[in-house]
Amino acid sequence: MFEATINKYEQNIKKMTFPTILEQILERIDHIDPEAYARSRNYIDGSVSYLSPYIARGVISTRQIMELLLSKGYSPSRMEKFLQELAWRDYWQQIWNEKKELINSDLKHPQTDVTNFEMPKNIVHGETGIEAIDRAIKEFYDSGYLHNHLRMYIAALACNNGKSHWKVPAQWMYYHLKDGDWASNALSWQWVAGANSNKKYIANQENINRYCHTNQSHTFLDNSYEHLMTMDIPKKLNETLLPNTPQTILPNSSETALDPSLPTLIYNYYNIDPLWKADLKANRILLLEPSVFHDYPVSEKNIDFAIALAQNIPNVHILFSEFEDLEKTYGLGNFIYKQHPLNKYQGEEDQRDWMFEVKGYYSSFFSFWKKCKKELKTQGLE
Repeated sequence: MFEATINKYEQNIKKMTFPTILEQILERIDHIDPEAYARSRNYIDGSVSYLSPYIARGVISTRQIMELLLSKGYSPSRMEKFLQELAWRDYWQQIWNEKKELINSDLKHPQTDVTNFEMPKNIVHGETGIEAIDRAIKEFYDSGYLHNHLRMYIAALACNNGKSHWKVPAQWMYYHLKDGDWASNALSWQWVAGANSNKKYIANQENINRYCHTNQSHTFLDNSYEHLMTMDIPKKLNETLLPNTPQTILPNSSETALDPSLPTLIYNYYNIDPLWKADLKANRILLLEPSVFHDYPVSEKNIDFAIALAQNIPNVHILFSEFEDLEKTYGLGNFIYKQHPLNKYQGEEDQRDWMFEVKGYYSSFFSFWKKCKKELKTQGLE
């Protein structure tokens, strides 16, 4: 049984290669099957889109995907589960916009039953004894991708079985995620840990077997949910450490020719949209600020991925410097940029392509989604 699972997983790994050429990325949107997604999304080999790295890096938007599916004749009701999954990312971003730095600490409730502010060593090394999770963690370091269910399982192991505070393991995961979005990542970890929800999320071995196609038994998770909620830290999760997530090292900027008489479009780690203001004659700069990556470090692989995506932007210049250096060092002004909570720019701010006009803080996703559905109905799309 497990050999069959390995074969399934290896087939799935092939989908976890992420092209950086725009035409190939747009082909992925065209191949979305929202109805197959609704049927199989919870399984690790389910019909998911593998678009999250491009959404997170701002190459494509949630609205762009929704509009393409609508243009293909899908009604919102036929693709509701898929639209909800897209809307979750906008929802987390809206919370970040409203709460700002508060998302870096327990948002709704203090996380309870915390014994350490590190994370279980065997999660970092993929040696928990839970076959599906260990295999996923080891592949994660290569692919930079995890199925959403696996993210929840790992977070539950770290926070609710291993009793680690959510912050350090969330930073570890963000560091390696190709689709790393700090709002989505941090707030999802808090949701699992009960700091951004009304209860903790727990998974048992039966649940993992079902969605990961394994048949494992006699593990520390092979218990009822009631027992797992009250059990002591399993021996496999007892030893903790601070994971090795070194500071992001950015190279020095090379000499570059820029025209101070032109407006300057600023792209960054969260906005690498090659179609943004494509007709405007402007300096185009992918700005990777050391201060941002000091506070939110990511792996060298993820920096390389962002730089590769930027090659879709004609005449883009890549600068590893702070925003203020653009004026001091390069004499630039008339800056234009897309809104994001991490931006500390000055100039003309464009709004992002949100799926809906619904803005502000909502205490639950489904109160947010209710407003979104109302908007669809108002537009005659429901």
